Amino acid sequence: MTTIADFEVTTNRGETLDLATKKGKVLLVVNTASKCGFTPQYDGLEKLYQDFKDKDFEVLGFPCNQFGAQEPGNADEIAEFCKVNFGVTFPLMAKIDVNGPDASPLYDWMKSEKKGVMGSKSIKWNFTKFLIDREGNVVKRYGPQDTPRMIAKDIEKLI
Repeated sequence: MTTIADFEVTTNRGETLDLATKKGKVLLVVNTASKCGFTPQYDGLEKLYQDFKDKDFEVLGFPCNQFGAQEPGNADEIAEFCKVNFGVTFPLMAKIDVNGPDASPLYDWMKSEKKGVMGSKSIKWNFTKFLIDREGNVVKRYGPQDTPRMIAKDIEKLI
């Protein structure tokens, strides 16, 4: 059986991150963008991270430029924007594709584990979120309109 621990991703510093190191943590994996109507969710994501990080919870942000070209910057520009405008301290990864032939294998797996509206696998927009339990399984998928505050109760059940 596949879990998130079976994947490696690249951090925004270009380093390989073996997600097996996240086993035992509850994770919220989010595709992000800096120039989106949902960008203010960075505030809520950071609040979740601060509220629950001492209980082995982490947010993993994956910048993506596939929706309206709303994440045009490079890794340094994205990190600076997130820190200056939203005080983001949770880990940001390298920019990825979440759909199509170049989609991240992690995202392909998460989309197959928890489909979207009407059984759709594809990510529809920025700030789609996946909640991962301590064993590395996808527990729930949330749409962009689902705010971080709305997800807090589901996180509390897992920590």
